[in-house]
Amino acid sequence: MTDGMTRRDAVRMISATAAGMLLPVSVRAVRETLEMVTRAIPSSGEKLPVIGLGTSRVFDVDPSQASTLEPVLSELVKLGGRVIDSSPMYGHAEEVVGELVSKLKLRDSVFLATKVWTRGKQAGIDSMERSFRLLQTKTIDLMQVHNLVDTTTQLATMRDWKAQRRIRYLGITHYNSSAYSELERVLRSERVDFVQINYSLSEPEAEQRILPLAQERGVAVIVNRPFGAGDLFARVRGKPLPDFAREFDCTSWAQFMLKWIIAYPAVTCAIPATDKPEHMEDNLRAGSGRLPDAPMRSRMAEYVARL
Repeated sequence: MTDGMTRRDAVRMISATAAGMLLPVSVRAVRETLEMVTRAIPSSGEKLPVIGLGTSRVFDVDPSQASTLEPVLSELVKLGGRVIDSSPMYGHAEEVVGELVSKLKLRDSVFLATKVWTRGKQAGIDSMERSFRLLQTKTIDLMQVHNLVDTTTQLATMRDWKAQRRIRYLGITHYNSSAYSELERVLRSERVDFVQINYSLSEPEAEQRILPLAQERGVAVIVNRPFGAGDLFARVRGKPLPDFAREFDCTSWAQFMLKWIIAYPAVTCAIPATDKPEHMEDNLRAGSGRLPDAPMRSRMAEYVARL
């Protein structure tokens, strides 16, 4: 979800308009030298930057207005991000992503992930073929069974398409801890490359079984809802960062929340959603510099819990 008006209070970097304001040379230079932390996909060894982009709600705009989101994708790639996650469930998001990636000639620079969210083999095939058309690509990097809907049927088709090299990786997703028992069952019974789950300072339940199991099974982890659907920003609104945030190169609350997530070794990539280039930049900066160690992560969680 988009992080809303409260996010603006947390961002320290110079803001840009949706059209992309010109920035001072010193700021542009910092952007150009940003080094992103990467994590390997266990099944292949391919490395991905630890911060990507979610498109739920924020990219569901009329395709004729897609150009307003150009600065967001430009910022993602310019600062070293790659992962763009979408779904047929997100309205126009797939079409908007496809238009922008094609227009900006970014296909070789991004890792496109989307989902299938339907029942039945033919319905799944039709849905995935539509995703190919909307994303304007011959290869989808990651296809995921959205919210575990008809998992066995859809995974069978996805495996066939992976063998044909139409998709490169396959996975499963959910956004609610109530589904963790079923996620665990699938992770133990099926061979998948990725699992996508909710995980944040306000929703840490994945640490109990899902994240350790993914690590044990060699499954990459994408984290959705990293800001807890935006409620974390409401909790920290108007409050200064703790002094100890400087110990892991953190300059905003968004970075604080994201660094806590990506510091967990099983996490491959977090995908905060945004339609604002200045927030995209702030999010990506969480993927650079030092990360908190385990004792520091505990301290961070305790600090936020007291707010």
